[in-house]
Amino acid sequence: MLSALLVSISYIAAQMLSDIGSLQIVQVFGLSIDAGTFIYPITFTLRDLAHKVLGKKLVRVLIFAAAIVNLIMALYFWLVSLLQPDLAAGSSANWGAVLAPVWRITVASIIAEVISELTDTEIYHLWITKVTEKYQWLRVLVSNTFSVPLDSLLFSFLAFYGLMPISIVWQIFWGNVIVKGVVTLVSMPMIYLVKDRKV
Repeated sequence: MLSALLVSISYIAAQMLSDIGSLQIVQVFGLSIDAGTFIYPITFTLRDLAHKVLGKKLVRVLIFAAAIVNLIMALYFWLVSLLQPDLAAGSSANWGAVLAPVWRITVASIIAEVISELTDTEIYHLWITKVTEKYQWLRVLVSNTFSVPLDSLLFSFLAFYGLMPISIVWQIFWGNVIVKGVVTLVSMPMIYLVKDRKV
């Protein structure tokens, strides 16, 4: 029970941090990527952990819960950005410019998250039920091999197509895939943090 709670909280927190980071495009080794890319791949492994302790049906609920939390967070940041800052109290007039959501990016991020995480769930479940329950690291690698490019493609084109040159959109896509792939490899051992439960 405790492991399920901790994994679920960690999953939603990582989703939130990723969505906040996605508001900033940065350059890494000459590639343009959204800063949420550094944290977001961990959510796939956390989702795999959740699958182990919650089962497929509850993981689906968790995915939609995270999407709703991210949408509420974006709405809250937007509402706060509309309020007049109290500069005398040390508030910053730049707060809204930094944290107010760019709705196209926010919606693109949430749509990409839901579709790719649901896809990851189905592939993970298919792997453990039809292929093997052994080699837990391979479950993560196989499911992420499908979900990481799918997430990157959906996010890059839903968020930036038509706003940026297509070459930059593809740079964002490839940058996302590369960074998420590296983070996947680094985070794979996390799958051994919890035991499988038959749910």
